[in-house]
Amino acid sequence: MPLLPNSRTEPDGSAVIRVLSYNIRSMRDDTDALARVIKACAPDLVLIQEAPRFFRWRKKLARLARESDLVVVTGGATTTGPAILSSLRASVERTEDVLLPHTPGLHRRGFATAVVRFAGTRLGVLSCHLSLQKDERYDQAGMLLDRLDGMGVEHVIAGGDLNERPDGPAFRLLAGTLTDCRAASPWGGEHTWTPTDPYQRIDAIFATKDIEVLGCGVPSEHPGVTDTDLRAATDHLPVLAALKVPAP
Repeated sequence: MPLLPNSRTEPDGSAVIRVLSYNIRSMRDDTDALARVIKACAPDLVLIQEAPRFFRWRKKLARLARESDLVVVTGGATTTGPAILSSLRASVERTEDVLLPHTPGLHRRGFATAVVRFAGTRLGVLSCHLSLQKDERYDQAGMLLDRLDGMGVEHVIAGGDLNERPDGPAFRLLAGTLTDCRAASPWGGEHTWTPTDPYQRIDAIFATKDIEVLGCGVPSEHPGVTDTDLRAATDHLPVLAALKVPAP
């Protein structure tokens, strides 16, 4: 498997960044393995789902960030799970935690959002975990697109656990407006669930059309990432993308 490009700023001012999307199941599994996987991927941004939400949740998320050589940008219990971590390469301009309309009897959902800068380029970022219920999930996908439109930035990435395969209506709604990074430039593995027997792709990273996708997929053979750690870390496999964001 070829290596993804390393993070860098190109001579023309464009920024090559690595983005990781990862459902971490509230850090209920092997947190050392989880940190090793994240650190080995050397991401500039991590879009987390199922961050800790209860007792000492801030401390737990901060510890994961520290052990992965990252910092917490936003999210966690304040979004009912989605969060964003970043490397020090990212300059955070602003953040906003968004709670979505609540359907009685179903888990409350939210978005973790931020505007960051890489090499002078402003980039909108959103982490999501969509509903298990089909109709609500489709509505949330529409709210996600509306939220991206309202961020006031030209370049945007979004990612997370969609709880739906690429042929589902919510996934297709997102892919109709944004670039499905895995479909645009396949790299690594495809299926994200379950780690012990991966058979479906329900986690994804999307980007606006002006962002070039250099590769995207499950980093199962990435240097430093072991199958043992992937199985022990959580109940999803991560998605790693290398993206080239245009110069300002």
